[in-house]
Amino acid sequence: MYWLVLVLSGVLESVWATALGRSDGLTRPVPAAVFVVALVASMGGLALAMRGLPIGTAYAVWVGIGAALTAGYAMWSGQEPVSVLRVLLLLGIVACVVGLKLTH
Repeated sequence: MYWLVLVLSGVLESVWATALGRSDGLTRPVPAAVFVVALVASMGGLALAMRGLPIGTAYAVWVGIGAALTAGYAMWSGQEPVSVLRVLLLLGIVACVVGLKLTH
């Protein structure tokens, strides 16, 4: 259960990071509200996951999932450039997250 909560929290990290970027300094109400809700849920899930997982592993997985999804979405939506090297590097982050799960 802790791993599922952690993965969902990592996904929500990507949601709040993307919403923060779209909120124009928290001046746009809808993206700002999405940011706040996703931030609270993401942090709450991370805190819950840390009850059953080592802090270093939980934090690395949470950040890795959030960073990979945020960057992947930015490339998919055209906000960031896409290159083979960037995609391979993001896949490397995903591979490290999977490796942490397999070694826990």
